[in-house]
Amino acid sequence: MDFLISSAYAEGGVGGEGGLLGLAFPLILLGVFYFLMIRPQQKRAKEHQGMVEGLKKGDEIISAGGLGGTVTAVGDVFLTVKVANNVEVNIQKASVASLLPKGTLKGA
Repeated sequence: MDFLISSAYAEGGVGGEGGLLGLAFPLILLGVFYFLMIRPQQKRAKEHQGMVEGLKKGDEIISAGGLGGTVTAVGDVFLTVKVANNVEVNIQKASVASLLPKGTLKGA
């Protein structure tokens, strides 16, 4: 049957380009993910933790739920926030989204 179909023979060797060259793309991809995604997220988390630890009575804040008010008491885990006259609520420190400049909420 060799006259109808030519025989196929294997080449000299089987293998890729080498160990380090084959790993170059995944290593570069990991580096890109670290510098574009992981590192900035860690930086934001560190800044947020510093802001939460620095909260004190009289600071004006916005919570993650959009509630704005003035801090009246600071505990280990919770804050008491005055949102209107004779209305105070307790929120978790971790739910504070941002610290506002003094006098921001008085003008609203």
